[in-house]
Amino acid sequence: MTNPEAQAIAERQLCGLVNGMADRIADHLRQRAATLGLTAPQATALRELSGPMTMRELADRMSCEPSNATFVVDKLEKQDLIERRPHPTDRRAKQLVLTPQGTALRDRLLELLGADSPLAGLTQEQQHTLHQLLERAITHPIAQH
Repeated sequence: MTNPEAQAIAERQLCGLVNGMADRIADHLRQRAATLGLTAPQATALRELSGPMTMRELADRMSCEPSNATFVVDKLEKQDLIERRPHPTDRRAKQLVLTPQGTALRDRLLELLGADSPLAGLTQEQQHTLHQLLERAITHPIAQH
């Protein structure tokens, strides 16, 4: 039987570490984005736009509402970094596609994000293990009492 007080302390410490890492990653993204004249949401959209996708798909990848993604995409479209094209199989939908300028900027962004990343201190194997552990914690069903 585990001590509930010790378990609560351990969970609080773990949550603190996860939040601290999330803050470091967000700060890293924000700083690298600023060097390219982008906001953090714009950089996130460019990072996640790995190929043609719908606004809903991009919003899911950005972990935001489609209306927020639309606002970001509108700004990127005005900068000639993204264009909306007809979806090849769904007349009602548009696909978001990087322009050549958008592709070049995304490549530069990915380089900058890889440099001095908060995760750079971990080996590929450690990053994989961390990924698996976090995924398991997120998807593990919560017991109902």
